[in-house]
Amino acid sequence: MNKARNEIKEVMPQMDVIIEVLDARIPYSSENPMVTALRADKPVIKILNKADLADPVMTSAWMSYFEQENGVKAIAFGNDKAAEVHKINELCKKLVPHKVGPDKQIKAMIMGIPNVGKSTLINTLAGRIVAKTGNEPAVTKAQQRIKLEDGIMLYDTPGMLWPKVENENSGYRLAATGAIRDTAIEYEDVASYTAEYLLQSYPKLLQQRYKIDELPEQDWQFIELAGKKRGCIRQGNQIDTHKMSEILINELRDGVIGRITMETPAMRDAEELVVEQLRIDAQLKLAAKEQEKKDRRARARKNRR
Repeated sequence: MNKARNEIKEVMPQMDVIIEVLDARIPYSSENPMVTALRADKPVIKILNKADLADPVMTSAWMSYFEQENGVKAIAFGNDKAAEVHKINELCKKLVPHKVGPDKQIKAMIMGIPNVGKSTLINTLAGRIVAKTGNEPAVTKAQQRIKLEDGIMLYDTPGMLWPKVENENSGYRLAATGAIRDTAIEYEDVASYTAEYLLQSYPKLLQQRYKIDELPEQDWQFIELAGKKRGCIRQGNQIDTHKMSEILINELRDGVIGRITMETPAMRDAEELVVEQLRIDAQLKLAAKEQEKKDRRARARKNRR
């Protein structure tokens, strides 16, 4: 990840357009902060991928939200990428018209977190298999250049998460949608977080999928009730909450519960304020530690005299 970040930082100044692939179910949590930090004033195309799994009303709201920022265009992609992929080329040309024409080339860098569907999108853009695909995160290992039609050179980058996910909510959402390897998560914790959100935002979908007439108020009650409905029973007639947690997360990822978006623009604004405060608190804590070290050294020098 460090190597990939350094390589991107090195070539970023040469790029004309940044293409950031997001998960339409978690447009905020799947944003890489490094894009904002490194792109400066370069135009960005935000692709809300997997839109066929997301709430269409929320996808539209997110696109409008992103496009309030200067130099940002947003488009949504679902299963039928081949029918829509020309929009990316057209947007690239509109965003940097001075790079269009004979003997000219648009350099576009495509970025995205692991398992967001970036490689599949690249293969569709190229019209051939040039990038490995898979359901596991971090399939792409190194940068590569892909020549597209219309004088566009696409620079592919490994999918990467940032060193520390500061927002705990984003961590749960990334885990729920499969951006984080399953070996790194506790299914029960992620399922509990997911159930709590779905009970508030998509209760009818839960009722229909799990055949529950009256939903409980608490997430753990839902897990137990749904587990009983699905026959997740272990020895002693106990509900197997781990098995039911796996079912809930896998059915969320596969879209069989329904079209669900795990966050809203209003949630992003509120959580960004919390994250900013966490950063300030961390800086103050670090400064206090440094001051404490200085004070200890000063006392030690004084005692030696």
